Amino acid sequence: MELNNKVILLTGATGGIGCAVARRLADEGAHLMLVGRNTAALNQLAGQLPGNHQIIVADIVTSLGRQTILSECVDGGGIDLLINLAGTATFQRFEQQSEASIQQMLDTNLIAPMLLTRQLIPLLSSRSKSAVVNIGSTFGSIGHPGYVAYCASKSGLKGFTEALRRELSDTATQVFYLAPRATDTSLNSPAANTLNRALGNKVDTPEQVADALVKLVKTNRYCQFMGWPEKLFVKINALFPRLVDRALVKKMPLIKKILNNHETTKINT
Repeated sequence: MELNNKVILLTGATGGIGCAVARRLADEGAHLMLVGRNTAALNQLAGQLPGNHQIIVADIVTSLGRQTILSECVDGGGIDLLINLAGTATFQRFEQQSEASIQQMLDTNLIAPMLLTRQLIPLLSSRSKSAVVNIGSTFGSIGHPGYVAYCASKSGLKGFTEALRRELSDTATQVFYLAPRATDTSLNSPAANTLNRALGNKVDTPEQVADALVKLVKTNRYCQFMGWPEKLFVKINALFPRLVDRALVKKMPLIKKILNNHETTKINT
């Protein structure tokens, strides 16, 4: 799908990755509908982008927020592309995570994208060619200690994407899945940054994620995992999960030490 003159709805627009994606799409000539909860941040972002773009102040987790987004899309004449980018994560031992935190993570990362997509499918279907892009994670395919609820939410998003892609295969709406690895944003918690350094995890920039997203859509690749050796680990985990079990179990003392030495902080991705 070419992006020039396409109307694109982007959730999580003011996050670290969201801003990079918005700039990349604007450079492609797209008209953006930027969704977020902070009016000032949305206006600032829109003012920095080439072209004319619309902001939508709404919380995707709420029914009212999703209805606001739908109404704005209808009033604007429809959309060509929906990018479900808004998300949240916490690096914390599962038994220490509050019920509210777990619920919020599942609502934000899985339930809200599903419900928003369901509401917008009729608008997308009215176009001669349209698409949905769900931003997942490598952790949606590899269960990692310290990210239990996050892994569950992103695994669910991956399954949702796959099933919806097949269900809409006889329509003009394509469904894509992009799975970034660790990404350098200012909102990463100190514990998460320490973990990445200690484990030697490679960390991408938000701009690299944005470039991968644009390439995914323009080349019509339905699924893309970012980074090496992460791509390899995903395949190994699918075929030989016990190998990954053993590798991660060996790292548990280090992971627990980091968790004990840092205050857990919620991060937005």
